[in-house]
Amino acid sequence: MDLFYVLPHQLDLEHAWAIIDGEEFHHLARVLRCQPGDVVPITDGAGFAAELMVGSIGKHSLDGAICNPRTVPPPKTQVTVALSLLKSPQRFDLFLEKATELGAARIVPMITKRTVSTPDSGKVGRKLERWRGIVQSAARQSRRYHLPELMSPLTFREALVLDGYDLRLIAHESENAFPSFEPAGKKILFLVGGEGGFTDAEVADAVEAGFTPLSFGESVLRAETAGIFAVALVRARLLAEADPAKRL
Repeated sequence: MDLFYVLPHQLDLEHAWAIIDGEEFHHLARVLRCQPGDVVPITDGAGFAAELMVGSIGKHSLDGAICNPRTVPPPKTQVTVALSLLKSPQRFDLFLEKATELGAARIVPMITKRTVSTPDSGKVGRKLERWRGIVQSAARQSRRYHLPELMSPLTFREALVLDGYDLRLIAHESENAFPSFEPAGKKILFLVGGEGGFTDAEVADAVEAGFTPLSFGESVLRAETAGIFAVALVRARLLAEADPAKRL
């Protein structure tokens, strides 16, 4: 069964009780036809995990008893992808969904020199709300106990100064080399351009800021594909490791 998300104010840990409403309730009650007595996995998206034994089901919410509460530690490897906003909203939505399923820890919508579609300040809030819904739906399906952090859009220069990363990489179609790197246990930041990629000046600025350029192969990938590939690349390398504790 999918994993369902509850907000902190919906959790009453003192009385071992929780409420589910909104989209999560709709999926449980209308799609899965959940009944009183059913047990469903829940999380707050920040590492709290438990099972909820459904008690009562109303028109807009359900509640139930919390069983087997526990804490799930975050993955040791943290992948962030800063991807340029794309002309097609559907393509950016696809990236959000697949990057979440593959285990991205943070997603940064980015505005570069060649970004075609730049939302005005009045629309950013609505876009973020819709994007969070996509991320939560993908996280529910892939049973993630830690929701990815979805940041407000940043300019390219703001993305360059994001700190706290062990590896900082920028994908560029003119680059031929693929640097050797060991991702296990590290915080990794990928910069991925949009339609037309990065300008030479942006790549130069990134290198000066400490980023390493890398190639994703001879064929030129669409922006959303490159963003998905960045997360999948790290996941594949971790799965190849013999030690399961190092996996994403």
